[in-house]
Amino acid sequence: MNPHTVEVTLCNQLGYERIAMECSASFAKIFGCPADRIEDLKTVVAEAAMNAMEHGNQGRANAKVTIFMDFKDETITVAVIDEGYGIREFPPNPDITRLIDNIDPPIGFGLFLIKQLADQVEFNQRTDGGHVVRMAIKISRKG
Repeated sequence: MNPHTVEVTLCNQLGYERIAMECSASFAKIFGCPADRIEDLKTVVAEAAMNAMEHGNQGRANAKVTIFMDFKDETITVAVIDEGYGIREFPPNPDITRLIDNIDPPIGFGLFLIKQLADQVEFNQRTDGGHVVRMAIKISRKG
């Protein structure tokens, strides 16, 4: 088994994304990830896991969400896999001011956060069924 890789399988129940958050934080600490990047990692993992549960698996109790984390070349790569069909249409980026003022609902805000906090994001359909969101978080943010 590779000591730089972790796999976590969650039942499809909202609230269990917290398990993924804490696992990702512990994993990142092992490799000396600074606190601000750990918070970014926890946020993207939680958002991707909640999206997988709600939208990908459509709340089905018998579905699962699998999360793979890997550390290589000063980067933590996370894959969140659901049993759904993927994102058919990406929502537009939210207007943050309108969200804060409670004018618009928070539709698409999780995807927006993921794209802002991760250094790289990919959304792909799996050939063996399901959907995967791959995200990369560099240990130190450049720029």
